[in-house]
Amino acid sequence: MNTSIRRVLSSIIFFVFLWPVIGLFAQSAGNSGSIYGVVTDSSGAALSGANVTIENVVSGYRRDTKADTAGHYQFTNLPLNPYHLVVSSFGFENSVQDIDVRSLVPLNLTTGLKVGTASTVVTVDSGDLLENDSTFHTDVDRGLFDKLPLESQSSSLSSLVTLASPGVAADSNGLFHGLGDHASNSFSIDGQPITDQQSKVFSNQIPSKSVQSLEVISGAPPAEFGGKTSLVIQVTTRSGQGVTTPTGAITSSYGTFGSATGSVDLSYGGPRWGNFIEVDGLNTGRFLDPPEFAVFHDKGNELNVFDRVDRQLSAKDSIHVNFGVSRSWFQTPNAFDNLNVSNVVSGGAGSNPIFGNSGDTDQRSKIVTFNIAPTYTRTVGAYSVFNFGAFVRRDAYNYYPSANPLADLGPIQSQSISQDRSLTNTGLRTDYSYVKGIHNIKIGAVYTQTFLREHDNLGIVNPTFNSPCVDGTGASQPGFTSPTQCEDAGFVSNDPSIGGSYNPDLTPFDLTRGGGLFNYFGHTDVKELALYVQDQIKTGNWLFNIGMRGDLYNGLTVARQAEPRVGVAYTIKQTGTVLRVSYARTLESPFNENLVLSSQGCGNNVLAPLLACTPGVSTTLTPGFRNEFHAGLQQAFGKNLVISGDYIWKYTHNAFDFSVLGNTPITFPIDWHNSKIPGFALRADVPNFHNISAFVVMSSVAARFFPPQTAGAGATVGNGGFPFRIDHDERYNQTTHVQYQVPVKRGPWIGFNWRFDSGLTAGSVPCYNVTDPNSLCNPANNGPSITINGQPGVNLTGLTADQQFQAGLTCAGVRATPTAGLTQCLAAQLTSKLVAIPAPGTENDDKDPPRIQARNLFDASIGEDNLFNGDKRKWSLRLTGVNITNKYALYNFLSTFSGTHYVTPRALTAELGFHF
Repeated sequence: MNTSIRRVLSSIIFFVFLWPVIGLFAQSAGNSGSIYGVVTDSSGAALSGANVTIENVVSGYRRDTKADTAGHYQFTNLPLNPYHLVVSSFGFENSVQDIDVRSLVPLNLTTGLKVGTASTVVTVDSGDLLENDSTFHTDVDRGLFDKLPLESQSSSLSSLVTLASPGVAADSNGLFHGLGDHASNSFSIDGQPITDQQSKVFSNQIPSKSVQSLEVISGAPPAEFGGKTSLVIQVTTRSGQGVTTPTGAITSSYGTFGSATGSVDLSYGGPRWGNFIEVDGLNTGRFLDPPEFAVFHDKGNELNVFDRVDRQLSAKDSIHVNFGVSRSWFQTPNAFDNLNVSNVVSGGAGSNPIFGNSGDTDQRSKIVTFNIAPTYTRTVGAYSVFNFGAFVRRDAYNYYPSANPLADLGPIQSQSISQDRSLTNTGLRTDYSYVKGIHNIKIGAVYTQTFLREHDNLGIVNPTFNSPCVDGTGASQPGFTSPTQCEDAGFVSNDPSIGGSYNPDLTPFDLTRGGGLFNYFGHTDVKELALYVQDQIKTGNWLFNIGMRGDLYNGLTVARQAEPRVGVAYTIKQTGTVLRVSYARTLESPFNENLVLSSQGCGNNVLAPLLACTPGVSTTLTPGFRNEFHAGLQQAFGKNLVISGDYIWKYTHNAFDFSVLGNTPITFPIDWHNSKIPGFALRADVPNFHNISAFVVMSSVAARFFPPQTAGAGATVGNGGFPFRIDHDERYNQTTHVQYQVPVKRGPWIGFNWRFDSGLTAGSVPCYNVTDPNSLCNPANNGPSITINGQPGVNLTGLTADQQFQAGLTCAGVRATPTAGLTQCLAAQLTSKLVAIPAPGTENDDKDPPRIQARNLFDASIGEDNLFNGDKRKWSLRLTGVNITNKYALYNFLSTFSGTHYVTPRALTAELGFHF
């Protein structure tokens, strides 16, 4: 181990094991706070039975409790936010105060009530809507996402972040692009950092029913956060502590595509202990977003178990344990091109191979995720908290090819592949919080070791992919195993010695020519150590966030970096305004999924041609760095509206993205020279106005990447050497959500979503352009630009009929079908309702790239939380409609990362629940 890492680890060991001996203590675990209070009367005597309510009017978070016989009450597991605290008791005036829970250090309050008449109305003003914070973030409570119509049942947490957070571009299969980056997002689940990808083709997410609240940080990240920081999603899970009566719910739903769900959750505990457990399952005929609007070969199921245990050992010591296990199984959706695949069935090594029906493509995946994360907490008086935690998280991913591997042949896939891959993330974390006066200090360290194991079997299934022989036009011929066989059969040798492209290293692994599978096994351990210190200083109307983080990365390469984090906010109380600016420097580390394959593949004689390696590209992905700047404001308008927004500018040296191997989930990271991401993000909230609550989020975030590709396997864009918009660039998107509670005794609630997306970049859209040297439409880049009778035209033979149909291409009113495509078309007559085709001569990969057509999607839900007006036992009913207008639209088209996918057709679901 590197000497510097040994020294830092020694420091951590001292920090963890010696400091508790000299008197550190703590109360709150993870990333949540707590309040301990005493209610008294005017004489100072304890007042039992007082009602205590805590509420954040913007997020909708609300909890109620009663003071015990000694006047004591407590709120634990609180998201770090400002709150409105109301204490009331019969015969006394209400006590109302604003409190700010901004640290793990517990707040201790004493509230004295005066004799009088309790007010039934609690006044909310503009000050209750503001947060004096330099970091732009969005708070979401489960009171909202219990009623928010979510597009993806199998990735409900991702769907929630996409709808409720500004700066997020929606993508297929539960993916979302945060602030112009592909997957530079991290989750902090009760303080446990998770920086690996969480979409449903990589991992199983924590189920949304186990989540109490979210804080999505889209501003400059504080020093405690590292890794992937475009979006930092802090998750506070549900707890059973303080729930003295067993409380829970049993729900079941059924809907379109044969989608059925079932879940059970239970909370139970006491003042010093608690347990929350949740079990849910899903079975559906549309697990992933397929490349056709019609749904077939898309079945999948999922099972999740989550358990949280809290135990307060003493007044100073407590423990908290999260445990989770999930399993998902799903098919890779087929396109029409994947049906009745024709391939070589015999004679593949000879001059006349016989072709036949190899069947339908039948590829499947299985993911098993295991997680355990214990945390120990100790307190020191009223000012300090010490946390020490450990975690183990493992994703085991299996990808299975078709039973007949020759059926895996497709327009964008020339190999049959199987994979057995695991990513095991282990780590220790510790932090010490100190709050006194104007200071809120946090010092911490995180050490992680990620074990990567990648086992792949590959075989060529395209009979013309590596042909020893070509005809007189240069067209590759099936059959043959050596260029020496060509002349006798009347063909031309494709031997590299005479300028051909035949690679003899691949022939032993060509299944169409009698070969077998190539076996690859790669592994490495990625070690990362982070040390940080930060202080939030409040003085008058000013707030200063000052921090420093140091990251030490030791994987296939080594990187060290010091990262200052600075933010300033100023509150103008007279106008209800908060002004803020912030800056962050971050270490950008490569994605872990298939990192070894991407790093070693271009140095392997067999893998390099299969992975489409760019000549001269390094085989090792090197961590980069980012400088990001944010400037924004928060403005309250009375008590019913608050708007918060940021302007964003990010510059990244060594910018990471992904490439994909054929039509498979086998994706791997690649590294570009740099990227520039400017844009804005905005959120507006109407907390509650005559039983109406609403929010609007909107953003415009560019993603400009600059060649050359510096590392990693496979890339198909940017080869012209000029800047380009990568396929997570979106000019504009917005989500509007409105919720109404019918004001009668048994009135239902109604929710409505409107989502607009201007469309992601789609570089594979056919177009006519002979000027942009970077464009795939340029003939110099083998683009489809041609002339037809002297007029600009487009050659469409590079796309199959089905791919043209997927893009919705129409030429002079004639539309492509899955079985009848177009050969060529005048550029002025080529149109589509699914992709936006630039006018002839205007396409530019940086300024005006092809895009997916803009789309408007509408979702709605209606429900009743207490059907039969029960007291302790309640029945609920909820009806949800996703894409209720049945909009025919795409997420992406032949994306370099994920191929083609359609948005969900209209999906209707009914859910029945029993709550106790």
